[in-house]
Amino acid sequence: QVQLVESGGGLVQTGGSLRLACKVSGDGFRRFWMGWFRQAPGKERLFAIAVPWSGHPSIYSESVSGRFTISINDATNTVYLDMNNLKPEDTAVYYCVSTPGGDHSTDINQASAWPYWGQGTHVTVSS
Repeated sequence: QVQLVESGGGLVQTGGSLRLACKVSGDGFRRFWMGWFRQAPGKERLFAIAVPWSGHPSIYSESVSGRFTISINDATNTVYLDMNNLKPEDTAVYYCVSTPGGDHSTDINQASAWPYWGQGTHVTVSS
């Protein structure tokens, strides 16, 4: 079992930056992939970004490429999502997710491929 606890959400203006954190605990997560999904109001959960615990390679959705970065602090078991140049359409609940390592070349952007989810943290980008 892996437990994920997000923090760092809040209100930010268009063009601003925000850092989300995800504290990871449990068994075996250093062999897992870590990622972030997001869910805008009234919409389905969508994949944003992911990386294996080793830190490479990162995989991005087109909507966040060039603006969002995922990183892992192995010493503190924390996954970070750095979001820059935020837009109103980035407003969503952001979920930290984890899945056991393996070949995720065809399913990494599917919510069903990620068995472990945090409780979510709200991000609101004002225009």
